[in-house]
Amino acid sequence: MALEIERKFLVSGDAWRARAHKAVAMRHGYLTPLASPASVRVRVEGEIGKLNVKQATVGTSRAEYEYDIPADEADEMIRTLCRGLILKTRHYVTVGAHLWEIDVFEGDNAGLIVAEVELGAEDEAFEPPDWLGREVTQEHRYYNNSLASRPYRDWSEDER
Repeated sequence: MALEIERKFLVSGDAWRARAHKAVAMRHGYLTPLASPASVRVRVEGEIGKLNVKQATVGTSRAEYEYDIPADEADEMIRTLCRGLILKTRHYVTVGAHLWEIDVFEGDNAGLIVAEVELGAEDEAFEPPDWLGREVTQEHRYYNNSLASRPYRDWSEDER
């Protein structure tokens, strides 16, 4: 089984931008309802189409499967079959031995910036960068699947 081990954090400030070595525009939507045991996502990353199936649980570890698909078919599925359009630019920043993915959301989720780091084990140590904010790994509302149904623009100040 493919297993994703990932921790998710809010981002504090813009200091990470100077260290970003790559940025990719992404758009995606979901083929499954929010309450499903798995999320099925269709994404276009730059010019590449992806189909992703992920265990719909909150936490550090969960099953994940991802497959390349033709970008034009992914685009068509996003336009015609998916719920909740997610627009973001993913920036890549290396800190120590880890690659951080910083998602700057656009559209209905504008204003939200989240950093994720994939790990080899749940207890793997990593060097926390100075721009790292509060951890939100255990907060369902920060997951893309949730943002597709209830975008950041609809959150109260207390939820942010």
